[in-house]
Amino acid sequence: MDLPINPPVEPMLAKSVPQLPTAPGMTYEPKWDGFRCIIFRDGDEVELASRGGKTMTRYFPEVVEQARHQLPPRCAVDGELIVIRRDGPGGQPRLDFELLAQRIHPAASRIKLLAETTPADFVAFDLLALDDELLTDRPYPERRATLEKALAKVRPPVHVTQVTTDPDTARRWFDVFEGAGLDGLIVKPADLPYEPGKRLMFKVKHARTADVVVAGFRWHKSGPVVGSLLLGLYDAAGVLHHIGVSSSFTAARRKELLDELEPYRDVTEHPWVHGDHERGQRIPGGVSRWTGTRNLEWEPLRPELVAEVGYDAMEGDRLRHTAQFVRWRPDRDPGSCRYDQLERPIRYDVDQVLRGDPAATVGDGADRA
Repeated sequence: MDLPINPPVEPMLAKSVPQLPTAPGMTYEPKWDGFRCIIFRDGDEVELASRGGKTMTRYFPEVVEQARHQLPPRCAVDGELIVIRRDGPGGQPRLDFELLAQRIHPAASRIKLLAETTPADFVAFDLLALDDELLTDRPYPERRATLEKALAKVRPPVHVTQVTTDPDTARRWFDVFEGAGLDGLIVKPADLPYEPGKRLMFKVKHARTADVVVAGFRWHKSGPVVGSLLLGLYDAAGVLHHIGVSSSFTAARRKELLDELEPYRDVTEHPWVHGDHERGQRIPGGVSRWTGTRNLEWEPLRPELVAEVGYDAMEGDRLRHTAQFVRWRPDRDPGSCRYDQLERPIRYDVDQVLRGDPAATVGDGADRA
């Protein structure tokens, strides 16, 4: 491969901010919930490079073929691999990160099957090189204009993300696009060059809190202190489901937590020890290709502790990311920690987001979203 820029290249990154930044010339775009991917194409040679420089080429053969057919013959395009689920509740097309994660599989036969049954789309949002020209030093508005021209004829499953310079439209996107499975906004300052590995962009993500049952914990790898808290919520039938973990603690706090959990370690029966499989109960300890050989043993706690945690989004009936411990809630009854407390975004059609329908902009069909 002989391009003006060649893999491995660390993509340019974004730093989290609590509020939507506003300044002249800023550009806003949806934050896609998928795998960051820079596609390098030099004729028939195509490389899908992940953040961190790892190759994803073998896992997404259908994307490689789309790159050969739809991207310019010699280019480096930054974007996101996504999977759209079209058979979910209500039939509303939306992003599904869990289906995307399943695409990373060691078996060639499984890769082939998944490429046919859960194919990935590619959403382009920046252009690093075109033909023999390196574009990374160009300001973002120029790169965006070149990207739109170079990919003007692409069709699904290849897309060019929509953008806006209007903060009001960006705020509406932030509110409604979550219902399509997106997880916030990316903000690019005016005249931004492309600097690999640098956090020069901004990202604004949803932030929420929930009261959850702390029903177990795992030991930390460093020794006899708490590594993570296992969190649960009750469904309408009274079944306690494992929804995720909270694990970002200082060394001193891990020791304190062990003392705080000690009174609840005397357990005779526990709802997660065997699990109610007939009612689809989620329990901790499942091994996946993401956990590998990591020790997933856990210690049960009497499900009497309630904690308030911060989280950004749910993936089905579990937390999309690790939760942030906020405080203990001794005033809350564990039985009241149910799924129905969670804020659920209004369902929104991800195809509309990809098409850039006018219904997604302020003052033009907004009530239909």
